[in-house]
Amino acid sequence: MRFSQVPVALAVFFAGVSAQDESYDYIIVGGGTAGTALATRLSRGLPKSKILLIEAGPAALDDLRINVPGLRGSILGSSLDWNFTTVPQPSLGGRSIDVNRGRVLGGSSAMNYLCYDRASAPEYESWGELGSRGWGWKTMIDAMTKSENFTGHDNDKHGFTGPIRNYYNRVIYPVLQSWQPAVSKLGVNVNDGNSMGGHPIGVMFQPTNIDATKHTRSYSANSYLPLAGGNLVVKTNTRVAKVNIIKYRDKGGSLFRATGVTLTGGQIITAKKEVILSAGSVQSPGLLEVSGIGQAAVLKAAGITPLIDLAGVGENYQDHIRMSNTYQLRPGIDSFDNLIFDSAGANATGEMQKWLSGERSLYEYTTAAYGFMNWQQLGVDAQMKSLARNTFGSSANVIDAKKLQFLDNPRVPSVEYIFEANYVGASGYTGGKFITLISTVMHPFSRGSVHIDPKDPFGKPVIDPKFLSNPYDQRALIEAAKFARRIANMEPIKSAWETETEPGEADVQSDKQWLAYAKKVAASFYHPVGTCSMLPRKDGGVVDADLHVYGTTNLRVVDNSIIPVIPSAHIQTAAYGIAEVAAASIISEA
Repeated sequence: MRFSQVPVALAVFFAGVSAQDESYDYIIVGGGTAGTALATRLSRGLPKSKILLIEAGPAALDDLRINVPGLRGSILGSSLDWNFTTVPQPSLGGRSIDVNRGRVLGGSSAMNYLCYDRASAPEYESWGELGSRGWGWKTMIDAMTKSENFTGHDNDKHGFTGPIRNYYNRVIYPVLQSWQPAVSKLGVNVNDGNSMGGHPIGVMFQPTNIDATKHTRSYSANSYLPLAGGNLVVKTNTRVAKVNIIKYRDKGGSLFRATGVTLTGGQIITAKKEVILSAGSVQSPGLLEVSGIGQAAVLKAAGITPLIDLAGVGENYQDHIRMSNTYQLRPGIDSFDNLIFDSAGANATGEMQKWLSGERSLYEYTTAAYGFMNWQQLGVDAQMKSLARNTFGSSANVIDAKKLQFLDNPRVPSVEYIFEANYVGASGYTGGKFITLISTVMHPFSRGSVHIDPKDPFGKPVIDPKFLSNPYDQRALIEAAKFARRIANMEPIKSAWETETEPGEADVQSDKQWLAYAKKVAASFYHPVGTCSMLPRKDGGVVDADLHVYGTTNLRVVDNSIIPVIPSAHIQTAAYGIAEVAAASIISEA
């Protein structure tokens, strides 16, 4: 499907790959959420510099599947998705889990479900506490709001002049209005209109990144790039094979400098000042590895000469893992299901025509109802803390230690819930209308890895998140899903549904049954972070506080792979914030 309205005009120059070698001041590898934002800011802040943004996928600015909010998720599994998968996960019954990442200009900001929120202030503070001076809540909230253009009025922390537009969705299915009354009966505070300023605990409706003037998805490609100067060149459908690195000596010893990149076709593009990787948590580590930076054993196995032995590259992989409780609605209660699962039907085609005509349409619907809670609110605080300490209390890893601290901080959520007015299950849609309660563990202790495949270094990476590989994570997901069932059985939600279809109250009651079900259906929430962590080198860090790769002078990583501890939020706002911080730093140093 194609977007029939006039596409947004871009000031930047889109170029194909030429046979001639080229030279730029700054080369940014990866035109995703962070990379596109960074390229735009650098082009504005350094107008005399030549900047190149390289994206492996197409632009697709006029694609309906991206632009229509209600079609969110439509490009998962498509040609605009890298379609990665994990290795078989022993704790999930040997299943391989999809790792969906955007292969399109805008990256995963073109693919995500438009969830626009922020983690608790102590979580951003932890970045500085773990050794990265200058990073913390103030740094990140200033940067995240700089990227934001909020429409509306509430008591929350917002930006009003940034590129990424968002507002409270004007299309809310009536069944979702039961969310706060039901959850509040379980002793959970209502935190409406006040959850994005570092205090997310509670149950609420949250904004979504939709442009209120056109009711289209607002993402990095269509919201940042139109602001760029003519000094930015964007190469789409262009893939980087490696970063070109040379060794030299200075007063402090041997260092390495990035001189540019080599494309898969062999063309060399020179960078006079910096090369910046913004390929995301799955691919930035691999680009370092094929360029000679990483664990020596990994590189040698792939036939690559090690230049910098950096043990943290590709390690510390963290992701949110989710599970759903689904409920079939009683007759007469409406949902979004037929617009998803019967897109050729009269209702769906009529609503799409409304959207195309600029009228109010059900295809504006996106996720709106959230809950962020700690274990105390679920009534299992002592049990979960004891389990975590018994399992990880003697760990020497700084990430484990920080997650144990988070458990003692009532401001930091341990669980997220999303209440959806449609089916989001694992068994497959079989017809009818549904609501879904999605449960997610915010700080799983599972930490995995992503590395190049020694048999095919330039092919798909080897991803091993180690999902549910410890007793805490298993118990956490079980307790979260059990509480979701309690929520579903509270009025007024209880009166809306007639059957729990997944997992099914008759089939899953005991903890043993819950765990077996979790292993069968648990999946990623598409939030990989940590694989090029901003930490001291001794703690497994890959980049310093200026986001320079250790051992290099002008190679940086600017994306969510630098986040050391997975946040209790969806990660797009962090990506924008990291890009804004990096841009300001690079501009000030130029």
